[in-house]
Amino acid sequence: MTHAVYVAAGEAGSNKGVVALGMVEALSRKVGKVGVFRPVVRSGRPDGLITTVLARFGIDLPYEMCAGVTYDDVHADTDRALGEIVDRYRRLAARCDAVVVIGTDYTDVGAPTEFEFNARLAADLGTPVLNVVRGLGRTATEISAAVELTSKELAQHHAKELAVIVTRTTGRVSVAHATPVFVLPESTTLRAPSVADLAAACDGRLLFGEEEGLGREANGLIVGAASLPTILERYTDGAAVIIPSDRAAALVPGLVAAHTAPTFPNLSAIIMTGGRHMPPPVERLLRGMTIPVPVILTDRDTFDTATRLSAVEGRFSPEAEGKVDAALRLFSEHVDAEQLLQRLAITRAVAVTPLMFEYDLLDRARARRRHIVLPEGEEPRILRAADVLIRRDVVDLTLLGDEGRIRAKAAQLGLSAVEGARVISPFDPELRERFAQEYARLRAHKGVTLESARDTVTDVSYFGTLMVQTGLADGMVSGAAHTTAHTIRPAFEILRLGLVSSVFFMCLADRVLVYGDCAVVPDPTAEQLAEIAISSADTARRFGIEPRIAILSYSTGDSGRGADVDKVRTATELVQERRPDLPVAGPIQYDAAIDPSVARTKLPDSEVAGRATVFIVPDLNTGNILYKGVQRSANAVAVGPVLQGLRKPVNDLSRGATVKDIVTTVAVTAAQVMDDPVEIERAAAAAGGTA
Repeated sequence: MTHAVYVAAGEAGSNKGVVALGMVEALSRKVGKVGVFRPVVRSGRPDGLITTVLARFGIDLPYEMCAGVTYDDVHADTDRALGEIVDRYRRLAARCDAVVVIGTDYTDVGAPTEFEFNARLAADLGTPVLNVVRGLGRTATEISAAVELTSKELAQHHAKELAVIVTRTTGRVSVAHATPVFVLPESTTLRAPSVADLAAACDGRLLFGEEEGLGREANGLIVGAASLPTILERYTDGAAVIIPSDRAAALVPGLVAAHTAPTFPNLSAIIMTGGRHMPPPVERLLRGMTIPVPVILTDRDTFDTATRLSAVEGRFSPEAEGKVDAALRLFSEHVDAEQLLQRLAITRAVAVTPLMFEYDLLDRARARRRHIVLPEGEEPRILRAADVLIRRDVVDLTLLGDEGRIRAKAAQLGLSAVEGARVISPFDPELRERFAQEYARLRAHKGVTLESARDTVTDVSYFGTLMVQTGLADGMVSGAAHTTAHTIRPAFEILRLGLVSSVFFMCLADRVLVYGDCAVVPDPTAEQLAEIAISSADTARRFGIEPRIAILSYSTGDSGRGADVDKVRTATELVQERRPDLPVAGPIQYDAAIDPSVARTKLPDSEVAGRATVFIVPDLNTGNILYKGVQRSANAVAVGPVLQGLRKPVNDLSRGATVKDIVTTVAVTAAQVMDDPVEIERAAAAAGGTA
């Protein structure tokens, strides 16, 4: 059965996109595949909400399947258009577990009233309606009247109202109604257009700067035809400056310099009007510089450009990641999504998809509210990830590095949320001395003196690890700009409980499996293999995966003999002896561990065979081949390596890590933090050490 909800607004400017995004995220936590459908779209360009949802949630559906008909089609023949919409919706729904339908945008679809059209369509599709009512500019009495009016219209057309969401409110609002009512306050971030919106409005093209800058919000406009000092006097943070292109040679270099200077606010964009390129020497100068702000050229004149841009309102696009984050946070803070899902009769799917696993991680981290240190504070990907984590309220963060450079870099990238992170220099005199004494104490048996420790602890990896050791942070994530050895060596010296190993979370299309150890221990003994299996099972359980351990070999059961098989057999016996609560099978081949039909033939009486969730490889060579083979051939997402066997979590990033990889790894690290002394003792025992 496909669940669906129709997001319909009674008028323009309702911010129904916030509600649509929030519902897609809420459904993605519960079911396997969520689709998005817009019954009516504009012709000529892709719909921004469809492209945003598909990109943000990694939905594997073609754009064309998510779009119904155009407004022109509705004008030409409304009844035929309705039939086409229903047919397209059903084809999409057949491929999804749930669908969010997003109503029209109030560009006149040709029905007596546009809301009536949406109500009729929701009834035809059989989807309950989230009734979105704009609160901006209305008194509480007027809002209540609007709610009652739209609710009656839904009922008249036999559409079922799921709930009411009042958006863009500026004061306290209370509405008594038959269905639940939620209230979303006005948001300046959502109201502000992105630089991409401004460029589209004036038919502009990017002349200098990076395309990533097009996703920034523009918090105001400055028309600057005067001298540079005059413009600088009117400078405001996040503004877009409009200048005539025949003045650009004199103004652009100075504006770029001001943008990068810590004594001035940051611009969102420079927009040159009139279509003239700069003189070749000036253009050559700018081409040789790093331009951290988008410079856009339009053929339109200054008056026309300023008029067009002043009318632009914010909209969602795949590039406007900050706006999407703000929308999702606004929805999660003010709407009881669980109540809406219960009213839709949605229960959690048995299979865990990669997106569901990702949201579980974020929810787990958010609920426990940990403090994570990121040593590579000046790395742009780290800053972008920090911006996402703070916007989504996942963890508290400390960035290591020079505060002036970090703040300036964040501002240049348009990452306003990074202001919420703490910044510490690894040369902070008080902490340097404290950490040097602690490190010298811990490594005295290796001949480390206080004097040498003072130099060692200024290394960001040691400094971050000692923050974790001394309780100033709960965990650390590094490696985007450093080698694995550089990242984890301090953790081995300072935080090791016993045997340190790792797991990868392998996110397949319909489930998440745990593979260990594929990254740390080259050739474990039988004893170490048992420790890795127990640690991996405990890690799996901590992340909501019921552990059923398969210790892999080239033979299954009693079919093989030899030193390699005997090692696996001994390890299996050790796990059974030490942790009788853990289901384990070994030696077992991969196909018998994962495929129920093969398991019925090879190990018919095993509770693990065919149902394994934790796969333990006999050596690093096998593990690396296995996880990379599955990752590439099954198009799986590999999260890790996640280290285990440490008293407090430290995790390594690939130097090619994406922003999403960093966000996920921080969430994993936060979820790894152990508070319970029993849990810590168990982790120590699994790692073969003492707490």
